[in-house]
Amino acid sequence: MNDWRIYRGVGQPHDGMRRLPAPPPWRDFAASRDGAESGPDDPSSARRLGVRRRLVENYAPRPAEVDAVNAALYLRRPLLVTGNPGTGKSTLAYAVAHELGLGKVLRWPIVSRTALQDGLYRYDAIARLQDVQLERARGDDSGAAASGIGSYIRLGPLGTALLPAEQPRVLLIDELDKSDLDLPNDLLNTLEEGEFSIPELERLADREPVVEVLTHDGDRVAVHGGRIACTTFPVIVLTSNGERDFPAPLLRRCVQLELDPPGEEQLTAMVEAHLGTEGVAAGADLIRRFLEREPGEVLAADQLLNALYLTQHDPHAQGLTRERIAEMLMQPLDRTR
Repeated sequence: MNDWRIYRGVGQPHDGMRRLPAPPPWRDFAASRDGAESGPDDPSSARRLGVRRRLVENYAPRPAEVDAVNAALYLRRPLLVTGNPGTGKSTLAYAVAHELGLGKVLRWPIVSRTALQDGLYRYDAIARLQDVQLERARGDDSGAAASGIGSYIRLGPLGTALLPAEQPRVLLIDELDKSDLDLPNDLLNTLEEGEFSIPELERLADREPVVEVLTHDGDRVAVHGGRIACTTFPVIVLTSNGERDFPAPLLRRCVQLELDPPGEEQLTAMVEAHLGTEGVAAGADLIRRFLEREPGEVLAADQLLNALYLTQHDPHAQGLTRERIAEMLMQPLDRTR
């Protein structure tokens, strides 16, 4: 059937969903659950724009980006990366982890309700109380829970990154500018000292000096005396879309990097990683349009990938008017109505 449309707007049920082709690689949830086509260290990265293995292997950072990463590595300071959506801010963290063999990237996505506690650890006191009550109901007069307190404490991404280790972990604190006003200031002491305490365990230190807790990865680690202190500072990448200013004390503790929109080399590598050389050749005119957009016009790279996939990569879309679909998918993000 030449008609590419699945939904036709005719108001009559039909079995068109059976003709729906495979999803774009960056939206293939089934593959990411199975670990197929996954990135170097994140099972969900098969569908995450910019973190698939081929993309990080082909990632082409500019000299200023390489210098900023090395400065952060040498100084053991966080790297604050600012730029428009789709400029590769998050990709940089995955590229560093991949090239330096630092394992799975710990990702801490920030929203308006995120607090420092979310990144350090969570203590599920309610679950512990419920387990104690269940034990009592079963006739255990002592009321002791079947598991110790460590079973109810789980480290967050930041807390896991600060665990003592020979090699640093890479921590991506994504979209810090989405946080409330307090979080950037709350981070200062932890980023400066590289340690934090777990009061629930400190209170028990005399009786239980060593307690096993869960990490963000789901592993178990021993915490001594209720404190966690890094022995090697993690590679921390904080990203921002530039939607707000950060306090000077945070900026002082970071190496700052402003990412420009991807150039031809970066954009070609990104398209080739997702859609192959055929996608680059077939979508040359759309790539050129992306690169020649109006000064100050904000377009994200995934908008280009969506347009390329639908107009070129998917055979069911070959009959679609390229201009119309490109116009629909590549609207400037900063356009006001």
